[in-house]
Amino acid sequence: MNAFVFPGQGAQFIGMGHDLYQQSSQAKKLFETANAILGFSITDIMFEGTSEDLKKTRVTQPAIFLHSVILHAVMNHTVQPNCVAGHSLGEFSALVANGTLTFEDGLRLVSKRALAMQKACENTPGTMAAVLGLENGIVEEVCKNTEGVVMAANYNCPGQLVISGAVPAVEKACETLKEKGARRALLLPVGGAFHSPLMDAAKKELAEAINNTQFNTPHFPIYQNVTTTAVSDASQIQQNLIDQLTAPVKWTQSVEQMIADGVTHFKEIGPGKVLQGLIKKIHREAETSSGEFQES
Repeated sequence: MNAFVFPGQGAQFIGMGHDLYQQSSQAKKLFETANAILGFSITDIMFEGTSEDLKKTRVTQPAIFLHSVILHAVMNHTVQPNCVAGHSLGEFSALVANGTLTFEDGLRLVSKRALAMQKACENTPGTMAAVLGLENGIVEEVCKNTEGVVMAANYNCPGQLVISGAVPAVEKACETLKEKGARRALLLPVGGAFHSPLMDAAKKELAEAINNTQFNTPHFPIYQNVTTTAVSDASQIQQNLIDQLTAPVKWTQSVEQMIADGVTHFKEIGPGKVLQGLIKKIHREAETSSGEFQES
């Protein structure tokens, strides 16, 4: 069985998508449609902007979504997926790939999500930290016993967990985790506390937008970050997308579940190869590859 997987925030780079724009008339049309929907030239920032501009959440999220979804639209489809999954933001790309969302609706939701998250970050400062070399249970226990808001946010692969919350609580948790034997526990250069209760205001905004958007029955199931299981019910997909903003990204558990259900090959579609690296750490025998552009 084959799974198509789509990356999340952090996979961006200057120049992303430029080759697609130049070499595919279909890709060029989709990028220009995106500029019109967003009301600014995101292609200018993606292709030749500064890394500072690209790092802004309101730009980063639509940029990664566009690179992923447009690559999926124009790539060589010799291999068909049996299921899809996405890391955080990547779930929206996955939902366009499996027919649940249209390109246009997916982009509008991603833009709304990015703006709502940026606003929540500005109103409620927070941070995230990468913790390496500890078992999940130890990290979870430290978060539980640390005063203030701090929780496990991204289960990326065994021995690599990201925590998220209020700045003092995350800093305190990092100190304790180092004492407990963490190889590293360091703050990440992010705008706020994603996948934590500090995103509650953004969650309310996103919920309204999602509930006003048409979600179709998918062509094949999506393994979602919140449940880690295959989901094909459109209303359940909507609720999981809303819950995802304040809940942890259970990527390790999702990949393990896909493998248990028979997936042997994971094709990463979008910028970079981050997910392929994580999947290999989760299951060494898994086959991975990148989506390849087919000239038209």
